[in-house]
Amino acid sequence: MHLLIPHASALSEAARAVVRDLALPHLGRLLARLSPVWRSEGDEYSLSMPHERALALAWGYAGPDGGLPWAAHAAAADGIATDDLCWGLLTPAHWHAGADEVTMLPPESLHLDEAASREALEAVRELFEDEGWLLVYGAPLRWYVAHESLAELPTASVDRVIGRNVDLWMPDHPQARLVRRLQQEVQMLLYTHPLNERREAAGRLSINSFWLSGCGPRQPMQPAPNLQVDDRLREPLMREDWTGWAEAWQALDAGPLREAWERVQAGEDLRLTLCGERHAQAWARTPRAWWQALRSRWSAPAPAAVLDAL
Repeated sequence: MHLLIPHASALSEAARAVVRDLALPHLGRLLARLSPVWRSEGDEYSLSMPHERALALAWGYAGPDGGLPWAAHAAAADGIATDDLCWGLLTPAHWHAGADEVTMLPPESLHLDEAASREALEAVRELFEDEGWLLVYGAPLRWYVAHESLAELPTASVDRVIGRNVDLWMPDHPQARLVRRLQQEVQMLLYTHPLNERREAAGRLSINSFWLSGCGPRQPMQPAPNLQVDDRLREPLMREDWTGWAEAWQALDAGPLREAWERVQAGEDLRLTLCGERHAQAWARTPRAWWQALRSRWSAPAPAAVLDAL
């Protein structure tokens, strides 16, 4: 079993305060029994999230920061024939214009259904096709584009941009100029579109932009049959719902982490990967002498210290 947990910590003071107060007994027991076996160092400004780097390792994907092929991966999972094209994930979004900066709200806050998403996609289709890009619907929050120029375009993960100044995450790359122009054209086209007029009249957020990420050609995926990704911490963290994030952590400890602990007690192999805002680290069962195992139980770091270091 390989249990991978994204968004296990964050750098905000609110998140750190939650971590300090969390009671995670099963995580603590696992950290006392397992040994560190892998760590991916980064920082809060890297384009790829730590859990994306951990998933790339598990699935055998290669690429630079911001250059892992998540769009092609997701498109294939959505039943789209990726062939030999270079793909990008296009996430419809609402950009909020503040006094000093423009921030992107969580795409889930749009509450898009398929009909509204397809209507928005068809409204902007010509803008992309005029540039020679293929535009394909995958799901309400997953549109895909394909073009050879996406082969080496580094882009920031959507999770990096949510709640932050979008200008800080625009790639410094020649091809990015076209992306920025398309964002501006999409904003102008959708500003007075009947779809958004209906949404605003109903008290819903308008669809006024998109974020491009995960660019590159599809890569062969090595099987990881025992991999279990538990993403329940993401939504409350992105909404900065710290009460909900704490509750999600407690549910993780009482559920999957308890199951993992029972597997370890039964002598099964286990790998645990925790991913924060900067780093990802994995622990696993390794051969140890009895005295080493006993000492590790007494000297194991507290869960709060481990999470704070991510």
